[in-house]
Amino acid sequence: MKKHLYKILLLLLFAAAINTGTAQTNPSNNVSGTLQTEQGAIVDYATVTLLNAKDSSVVKGTLTNDAGIYFFDHISNGSYIVSATTLGYKKIYSSAFMVTGNTTVPTLKMLTDSRNLQTVNIVSTKPLIERKLDRTVMNIENSVLAAGNSALEILERAPGVTVDKDDNISLKGKQGVTVMINDKLTYMSSAQLASYLRSTDGSTIQSIEIITNPSAKYDASGNSGIINIKLKKNRQTGTNGSLTAGAAYGQNFRDNTSLTLNHKQGNLNLFGTFSRGDQKRKNILDIDRVIDSASTLTYFKQRTIMLNEVHYNNYRFGADYNTSDKNTLGFVVNGDFTNEYSNNTNTTHLGLTPAVTDSYQNTLTYIKQTYRNFAANLNDKVQIDTNGQELSIDLDYSIFHNNSNAKYDTYFFLPDGSSQMDPLYIRNQTPSVITIYTQKADYTYPFSKNLKLETGIKLSSVKTDNDLQAQVNNGNVFINDTTRTNRFIYDEKVSAGYISLSKSYKKTSVQAGLRAERTASTGNLVTKNQMVKRHYLDFFPSLFINHEFSDKHELSFSYSRRIDRPGYDNLNPFRYYLDQYTYEQGNPFLKPQYTNSFELSYTYNKTINITAGYSRTTDVNTQIILTDTINKANYQTNVNLQTQNSYNININSPFTIAKWWTGNINATGFYQGFKSDSLLGGKLNNGQAAFQGRLTQTFLFAKSFKAEVTGNYQSALTYGIFNIKPQYSVDAGVSHSFADKKMNVKFAVTDIFNTRRNSVSSHYQSVNLEVRQKNETRLARLTFTYNFGNSKIKVRQHQTGADEEKQRVKGGN
Repeated sequence: MKKHLYKILLLLLFAAAINTGTAQTNPSNNVSGTLQTEQGAIVDYATVTLLNAKDSSVVKGTLTNDAGIYFFDHISNGSYIVSATTLGYKKIYSSAFMVTGNTTVPTLKMLTDSRNLQTVNIVSTKPLIERKLDRTVMNIENSVLAAGNSALEILERAPGVTVDKDDNISLKGKQGVTVMINDKLTYMSSAQLASYLRSTDGSTIQSIEIITNPSAKYDASGNSGIINIKLKKNRQTGTNGSLTAGAAYGQNFRDNTSLTLNHKQGNLNLFGTFSRGDQKRKNILDIDRVIDSASTLTYFKQRTIMLNEVHYNNYRFGADYNTSDKNTLGFVVNGDFTNEYSNNTNTTHLGLTPAVTDSYQNTLTYIKQTYRNFAANLNDKVQIDTNGQELSIDLDYSIFHNNSNAKYDTYFFLPDGSSQMDPLYIRNQTPSVITIYTQKADYTYPFSKNLKLETGIKLSSVKTDNDLQAQVNNGNVFINDTTRTNRFIYDEKVSAGYISLSKSYKKTSVQAGLRAERTASTGNLVTKNQMVKRHYLDFFPSLFINHEFSDKHELSFSYSRRIDRPGYDNLNPFRYYLDQYTYEQGNPFLKPQYTNSFELSYTYNKTINITAGYSRTTDVNTQIILTDTINKANYQTNVNLQTQNSYNININSPFTIAKWWTGNINATGFYQGFKSDSLLGGKLNNGQAAFQGRLTQTFLFAKSFKAEVTGNYQSALTYGIFNIKPQYSVDAGVSHSFADKKMNVKFAVTDIFNTRRNSVSSHYQSVNLEVRQKNETRLARLTFTYNFGNSKIKVRQHQTGADEEKQRVKGGN
């Protein structure tokens, strides 16, 4: 491991050597400077113009960055003046200065324009769906439908995104999505990630970015791409904030509250968010199946009514401090303390012939789960020079304390309702602790305006400790159940380094990168004294090419190789029961899967985008159902299939029918093909063409009313050994702003016609089952938002028509 780290460090030293050599041979004159207010606060995104001192003719123009710094390159010798202007401040001019080499202009102080500071409020919103060069952006901040919804419910409405009955997230029909929060990996498994997103208030989200082919700078995990959830960040000077309160009702009542505060003064920016909520939801699960045991068919008809309650409290606070014009030091602390309660009633009818009950059983389940999670980040960003050379460092620490206490009481009956045998009482305690350390450094050096180098290293260390303590009642007291009690400890260390070079020509831009990741992992089945060790080094190349044929026609190509390491919950061999005939079990022998992905994209007029993609995955980590013929049980687990071939085409287009009526169409067609020469004693060759469509329409009424209607459709599709039936739904909402736009009230209904349901079947080899699940999806929501504090200057840009290990943490349930 050390040997590979030395190679990565040598790579960085090589980059630094190139930096030194290039800096010595670059003769261009550069002009730079900083804008501040009278109080010393930075002035970002102000317009700065370089003028000839002789005749005030314009030489160049630019904007200040988020540190208040502006920069002009390739400036001839001579005498110049700088002018600067931004909303709410008087236009200002510098004194004349001579340029004979690289020149730094003395800091300019912007003076408040009292005539314009009274009620400046430019409010022209971004479209809901926005296509950028390397990603699709869903702008949540001003969406009516986002009000009162959780992050998971919003994510389900993102283009090409689906969430299945087990809360697994898919993108364009493919699982293996990496979810990031503010460009940082979430380090959670599907179970815990779903719990976290369900307890994240949608009012705290600014946008969702969908990156289907990430560059070498990003972790190589996620075969279908990255979903980056950007939380709101306030840039206003002074103290301000917002308070949001909402309530919803479907079959049960829900409520949510969030408070966001921001204080920005001089070089210091303090921010914090606290949100809390109570959710109660009802789900109904029906399973029909047939099990062949010793040539005897047993028919099962099972219904589970699940009533879940979630009480969550999330917090996030931090600070950024500009120690100088070129250095920003910051920290962020976030966490949550959440309690979940599940009361499930399961009834299973058994018979040797269809529709005839020979016996039945009732299983009453009570589960209490607690999540106590904490994460801290320390970051430093250094702008080494005004050419764009910078170094950023991130240090992260996370700890997850998850505890689950479950009771299963099963009663057995004959068809007439009389008792068949003594009840079965079992219980589980499953404490789980996950500790994560990561260190990351990224370095950027522009050789010139058109040539840029990016390189960096990352080290991560993860340890999970899961202890399943199972007991069974022997008629008097609970005793240890040695057949189920187990302890699983998993250690994983990943060392990574990357280098990326980008070059821009007149009409063409090219970026090529290479990432290396070395993984060392140990899975320890303590109770069985069994170890599973793996060590492997992988290289992940990437290539991006973009060409503009004209202002209206643009073509892009991208390629990347990626890896998906098994989720921690998928490796954990513990059994989690629905009843004695239905359970879930991990597989400690799962191998990582690898994907090569290609994408070709065409953009017309910077708005309409058509993308075609192909990917091939080997050692496919796939969820399947296995049969325990001895106990007549089905259990869900994950195995490695040989290959998955995926083809997709996506069309995204905003449209404007009238000034008050705009919208967006997003349509994806795809094919998923799975192959395995040996699966459950047979050969698997499964695939099906499928379609996903989403139509969003936005209506503006007068100046303060806004309405949105969204329709969603997903056709039938095949995934592994499962056949999934179509899904469709319609959502709608309306909002009204008042009190000089400081207050806003929104009313929305999701799944108006109550049509969203999951229906899955599988008929492969010994597997013969039908699953139908109906969640509480039709909800009426009312949300109130109040913005307070310094909001005299609030500008939104008008446009017309960025953690892997957390991603894999066990949710503890």
